[in-house]
Amino acid sequence: MVVLNIAMVGSDELAKSIAKAADQRDVHTYVHKETTSGETRILSIIRPAKYPERLRPLLNALSAGQAGLVEITAVDATLGEVLVAFASAGIDHGVAVINPPQGGWVDEDQVKMLFKQAGLGGWTFAPNDGLVLRDRLYDLLDERQAHLESLAAAPLVVPVDQHFNVKGIGLVAIGYVQAGELNVHDELMLLPANGTGNAKSLQVMDDDVPTARAGDRVGIALRNAKEDHLTGSTVLVRPAVDDKRTNTHRPMAVQPQMRSSVALTTSPFQKRVLAEGDVIHASVDLQFVVGRIQSVNGTVLEVAWDAPLLIREHQPPNVVIAQLDAKPRLMGSAAVTLLDA
Repeated sequence: MVVLNIAMVGSDELAKSIAKAADQRDVHTYVHKETTSGETRILSIIRPAKYPERLRPLLNALSAGQAGLVEITAVDATLGEVLVAFASAGIDHGVAVINPPQGGWVDEDQVKMLFKQAGLGGWTFAPNDGLVLRDRLYDLLDERQAHLESLAAAPLVVPVDQHFNVKGIGLVAIGYVQAGELNVHDELMLLPANGTGNAKSLQVMDDDVPTARAGDRVGIALRNAKEDHLTGSTVLVRPAVDDKRTNTHRPMAVQPQMRSSVALTTSPFQKRVLAEGDVIHASVDLQFVVGRIQSVNGTVLEVAWDAPLLIREHQPPNVVIAQLDAKPRLMGSAAVTLLDA
């Protein structure tokens, strides 16, 4: 089973023309499955319903997405922020649909220029037709399959965005497998709390499964885990291993950082210059962490975080940097490295 998660900004109507509505919370999801020659291929659309009023649902969708879909109804500041968001998150594969309201008009050439200026020149444009869009997204899945398989071979990283207790089952955590494979009975670390637990059972799309792979949205029944170790930015990984017999060490898949060097690539649409003392927000792997700039040296910032920022050791994704009280809210993307305390 191969899953392509698609971060979408657009209408519920457009999403439903492509896939069937599933979960409907702050972030709505829509799923379409096709099975060919025994292989199941899934499109999973992730749509932040409360954007643009709230930025974090969009950033969470981008964290989970491996491709993008944008419906354009007007050329305005919101469109500019959307393009910056996708570019900052490194989502350079996607499909755009120009769909102005009845009686309205959008200049396609102007929109295509904006996509190129934002760094999304590789996106394609398609008509407002659910079947055509579904085919385009399956083409993207084919193009991204090698990358998706490489993610499945990486060390396990599962950010959690929901947790609750279920009668007869116990503590359940739900999140996206961003990298690696998770198996029933795997021992897990709950970061940044440094708690532990065991994967008693797994569910993907309401089916019990022995293994969840990169791209899957998984429900994990946890044994021997404490609920207060699950916070708003929990990431599940395998514990570090020290094998004295072979003199080998396998570190955890993520590195907690309280102070970081942040090499910022500012959006081409952003005119604001960050300064010492400014408060910023970092989004990566469904985390949303507040930091304060301690010093600035050109495009490199030294930042102290209010809570540990967990950065993957293997192929770390872009970190999106934002300022919620600024206009525009998105600064751009960054590579983040650990600074000693």
